Amino acid sequence: MCGSGESSTGKAELEKTEIIEIAREITKEGPICDNCLGRQFAKISSGLSNDKRGAILKEVLREKGEEVEEGKCWVCNGLFEILEVWVSKALEKLKDYEFDSFLVGTKVSGMLLENEELIWEIAGASYAEPLKAELNREVGKRIEHETGKTAEFERPDLVVILNLWTEKVELQVNSVFIYGRYRKFERGIPQTRWFCRECRGMGCERCNFTGKMYPESVEELISGSIVEEFKGEDMVLHGCGREDIDARMLGSGRPFVVEIKEPGRRKVDLRMLEEKVKEENKGKVEVIGLQYVKREMVAKIKNAKAAKTYRVEVELKTRIKEEDLRNAVAKLSGAVIEQRTPTRVVHRRADLVRRRKVYSARFVSFEEPVLFVEIKCDGGLYIKELISGDGGRTKPSLSEVLGTETEVKELDVVDVDMDFYLEDRINNEDAS
Repeated sequence: MCGSGESSTGKAELEKTEIIEIAREITKEGPICDNCLGRQFAKISSGLSNDKRGAILKEVLREKGEEVEEGKCWVCNGLFEILEVWVSKALEKLKDYEFDSFLVGTKVSGMLLENEELIWEIAGASYAEPLKAELNREVGKRIEHETGKTAEFERPDLVVILNLWTEKVELQVNSVFIYGRYRKFERGIPQTRWFCRECRGMGCERCNFTGKMYPESVEELISGSIVEEFKGEDMVLHGCGREDIDARMLGSGRPFVVEIKEPGRRKVDLRMLEEKVKEENKGKVEVIGLQYVKREMVAKIKNAKAAKTYRVEVELKTRIKEEDLRNAVAKLSGAVIEQRTPTRVVHRRADLVRRRKVYSARFVSFEEPVLFVEIKCDGGLYIKELISGDGGRTKPSLSEVLGTETEVKELDVVDVDMDFYLEDRINNEDAS
């Protein structure tokens, strides 16, 4: 609240000759509401609302013998007389959504833009506040009062858009972001949806008219549970890298952020959600450690450099002594690998030579002709080619060190260790 001293000061400022002359010129154009008149001097006086400024100016003009025409405002076309109509439209839209914060925005029609440009030609724009700024504020104040929610400029849960072109209220519902890790227990499931290469999702004979290369994905399996609980429109999974389709993701799981689009709800018990995903996808996937985060976590996940630990089942093409196998595996530990883009992915990746480090390579067991090893290495190192050598495109490789052909039969990811311990930072930086 402004004190009477501030209001008196504001009135005195508005009574200055220059301002009165400008107000006189404006009112000569036709009827104008208090809001639109006062808004042209918003930056001059403090402690007054625009409608109060306008009322004071009209009073001063009448005291000076000027005629101030009444009627529908030629600037806003009566917009500020029907604020409650817009508030009602907004509340009707908002009733289906759970939110704590909001922001009001306006799409101004061409006629109102022209009127505002005209009044600025008369009054100048130096002291004025734009029409849509006042409209946003006044409608926002009323929504705050009616809902008890908070107007938030930086990170609102949703944006109420007053479309003056269509005379409708639109909502921009901002996404909910959740961090966690997923485990994948079945092979043959990609991380995200793969559209058919032939029809690009339209449906054809090759994909059995599903539009997809694979019938299901981690993203699709968990989205059913999550989208339903949040009453959302869709969900996108942003992963910290991805495992091969024929690899399982075990152990600590792979970090990810899911983005729930157009959510009707924003607060769901995440422990319950973990149990629901597990129950509805028995033996396929589960999610753990779910936490609410902000949008910025998507970029952190995508850009994080993570060391990966793999458990590999290797088939040997010739007989090798166990001692020789142990020595060969040990030679890979600590090695810097020069790996040219593997043959199997070069059609979709740049054909480059990349250097990646193997932090440790551990002999686990040997059941002829199958060798079991565990490898921890830089993210981006193709493990299948580290084993096979890919026709010399990866050096050194287990095949090269052994001097015989080897092939990965099964592959599991058992840990994804990011370069900063992300989980410890989420509560401090991203969920506050």
